[in-house]
Amino acid sequence: MSRHLLHRPWESKSEADAVFRPEDCLLSEAQGGRPGGEHAVLMSSGSAATRRALLLHPYPLRQPAADPAREGFFLRPREGREEEAPPEARAALSRMNQVIARVQELGEALDDPSNLWEHLREAWDRAGQEESPRMAEIVRQSAEMEPVLSRLRSTLRRVLRRHRELTPMGRVQEMDRSSMRWLSRQPGRSIAERAGAGQRIMAVVRHEDFDTLENRVAHSYVTLAAEVGREWLREHQRASGSRRFQSVDSFVKLCRVTALDLQAHGIGFAEAGITPNYVLLENPTYSRIRTNWLRLLQRKKANDSHWAWQAQTWMDFTVLAIVLALRDLEGAELIAQSPILFREEAEGGIWFEQERPIAVFWLRHQGIVAEVMARPAQPGTALLEARAPVSLRITPLGHGSAPPHRVAVWAAHALLPIDLRQAAAGAAQRLDQVRRLPSLSERIRDGLILTPAHDSFAQAAERRGNCTVVAVALGAAGEALTQGRAAISAFLQRDIWSA
Repeated sequence: MSRHLLHRPWESKSEADAVFRPEDCLLSEAQGGRPGGEHAVLMSSGSAATRRALLLHPYPLRQPAADPAREGFFLRPREGREEEAPPEARAALSRMNQVIARVQELGEALDDPSNLWEHLREAWDRAGQEESPRMAEIVRQSAEMEPVLSRLRSTLRRVLRRHRELTPMGRVQEMDRSSMRWLSRQPGRSIAERAGAGQRIMAVVRHEDFDTLENRVAHSYVTLAAEVGREWLREHQRASGSRRFQSVDSFVKLCRVTALDLQAHGIGFAEAGITPNYVLLENPTYSRIRTNWLRLLQRKKANDSHWAWQAQTWMDFTVLAIVLALRDLEGAELIAQSPILFREEAEGGIWFEQERPIAVFWLRHQGIVAEVMARPAQPGTALLEARAPVSLRITPLGHGSAPPHRVAVWAAHALLPIDLRQAAAGAAQRLDQVRRLPSLSERIRDGLILTPAHDSFAQAAERRGNCTVVAVALGAAGEALTQGRAAISAFLQRDIWSA
């Protein structure tokens, strides 16, 4: 098995002994056998012996990182210590969270499948405004759990625990064997004499105790929710007037007050991984608290996976952006859509599964059918050579029409900015080379590079022979999202539909 690292997917020559750095796309090509190291297969073709695959490698979670070698990467900022991280890491984390939020809005839009893309477009339109903060788990919990916590404070569970202590004789209600033994050892002939000058004897008394397992879980939950909420609020200071911001801010305050109440009652904290008791499983209030506590704990664990595989999430984001842009074209009609399975948590950076293609549009004015494809199971030679796991498949309609062709889309993700002019020139050269290959079943004429905007929206274009490539740096929120979507729409209005 041979593997060659690729700093960019359109590189003409791959390097056998190379090192990835933060400015690189972490891709490689493998030929034959099963590749080692951490990777995800974006597309592959051929039998086991002759298999050719395009691989994506994760961003490292620690240094040094090997197989493949990755050097000089900043790591994900730690929870609650974001201010200690370098500015590049904090900016990358913010971009990642914004991209995740846009993809998660697909899950919300799926509540009404018949109007899926309309609801998603409206959500993205709102995200194009700075005052619209991103959806997150803590936002959902702020709406769901505020009445639950308010109810908890007035119905806090307690137990009566039996203790032995010196008790005034007039208040003794129960004595056990140990209390009787204590009394028998005291000097005196009567109980009054043995009670001594203070007239107290050892007896069993019952005291209220709030330090139960379910209350410890509640204490752990409100403490964690307040921490996660404060992190979210810090990230969205510009949206302080929005309904989401105010909801989370109110919820954080309630969590802090509740935590102080629980602390005043002498309630400790529960460890992650505790075995739930009957109350945590069956009581409606405590069951919901435990469920949401586990979700926040899973979120903290999932953050490492989100960071490592954020290039996969970026690919999901670009696919959705292309579908929305196609839908908004004049004369475009959605004629088919594959079922979409949205996950509660991403697996390897991928938030949803769908059949291929995800959407099929009839473009009435152009007389063609356009299919949006991602991570094809059986890519043709042209796509493998172009190393483009996202594409548009264009089929002209009518008798005697030209055969189908492709428009390549590169979801190029890197932790540092990509030079758009160099990228467009390199990709155009790559497509020009692919077009010259003999015996291709499908042709690729044009290409689109979509890469994260690090400061602001930008674009560049390059033409090489008959191939045109447009490179766009777009964001997932604010003006960078609005302008990026407009640039994708402008690309789709170019002469890209004929082979």
